[in-house]
Amino acid sequence: MTTEIRVPQLPESVADATLVAWHKQPGEAVKRDENLADLETDKVVLEVPAPFNGVLREIKVRSGTSVKSGEVLALIEEGAQGAAAKPAAAATAAAAPAKAAAAPAKEADASKLSPSVRRLVEENKLDPSGIPGSGRDGRVTKSDVVDYLDKQKAPTAPVTTPPALKPAVSGARGEQRVPMSRLRQRIAQRMVEAQSTQALLTSFNEVDLTAVQELRTRYKDKFEKQQGVKLGFMSFFVKAAIEALKRFPVVNASVDGADILYHEYYDIGVAVSTDRGLMVPVVRDADLKGFGEIEKEIGAYAVKAREGSIAIEDLTGGTFTITNGGVFGSLMSTPIVNAPQSAILGMHKIQERPMVVNGQIAIRPMMYLALTYDHRIIDGREAVQFLVTVKDSLEDPGRMLLGI
Repeated sequence: MTTEIRVPQLPESVADATLVAWHKQPGEAVKRDENLADLETDKVVLEVPAPFNGVLREIKVRSGTSVKSGEVLALIEEGAQGAAAKPAAAATAAAAPAKAAAAPAKEADASKLSPSVRRLVEENKLDPSGIPGSGRDGRVTKSDVVDYLDKQKAPTAPVTTPPALKPAVSGARGEQRVPMSRLRQRIAQRMVEAQSTQALLTSFNEVDLTAVQELRTRYKDKFEKQQGVKLGFMSFFVKAAIEALKRFPVVNASVDGADILYHEYYDIGVAVSTDRGLMVPVVRDADLKGFGEIEKEIGAYAVKAREGSIAIEDLTGGTFTITNGGVFGSLMSTPIVNAPQSAILGMHKIQERPMVVNGQIAIRPMMYLALTYDHRIIDGREAVQFLVTVKDSLEDPGRMLLGI
């Protein structure tokens, strides 16, 4: 029996998707729940699983095509045997002795791959050492593998390194035109919308993180043993922000037409940088969660975002956002509000600076804080007092435990 493989139902906020890559070719055997193709939306990458064991008979949509919910992608025949998979397996077995010497190097490369990248490499029988990596420390990302596959399949002339990347060639000039990913297009659209629809203003303050660092040093081992996760800085900032949001509810609100919508819950978005762009997963009901729960949830979201397995539901909603440019060395910045929210807190690099403490000069770990807010509903007084509350909570963490 032949069955149509269709685009899954996309969320209401997503109009269409782009078919990024096929992981199976016509005639190849597939297993139930095995990923057949990747669909990239403006938020996440979705997988198209096989509904049963069988053979992929026909592909209806080529890579790079824009598709909508319910559109037919391919035809799959249930229970049939795939002829293409067996010779490949035999060839792999026959080639195993010849590749024995190179195995340690490839295993070392594979150990650095995320699960989604490793699966893509294995499905297409690729050598990861031959794929240029654009990730941190030269690691191979999922988009690197997809680009590599597209170049291998494209019936065009061999791709050469742009002249601009060859400094040894005197007088060489060139340009590259690279289409934006859907996520990058969406980020660009949202940034422009935020600046054109909101009256954005940024206020600054600085915080002495001595108390937080001492607390982390004193309890980090016991915390990790009991909670199963390291005690980072982000949980402190989430808790401090919630204390400030409770005192100044308008910072946790949003504009809805001619109304101000006050949210009586605290769903905190935490910006995560990935190879595809910035994502903001949401820690829901963060006020009801402990430091350990917050650290675990943020860590899990970060892994899912970088592997491309994060769900759209993880990225939607949110009443307030925290972003940390300090991990990249930023000393100060003016973050842009994640609309329709009305404010965003920017963390920055911790830098030791001489400060006057009780009339004496002391070296303290200092961080600049930035609050960008929608001046239509948040006044400067509220923004400044919000930052002062965050500062007070971090400089005396006992306040967060005692609620004072």
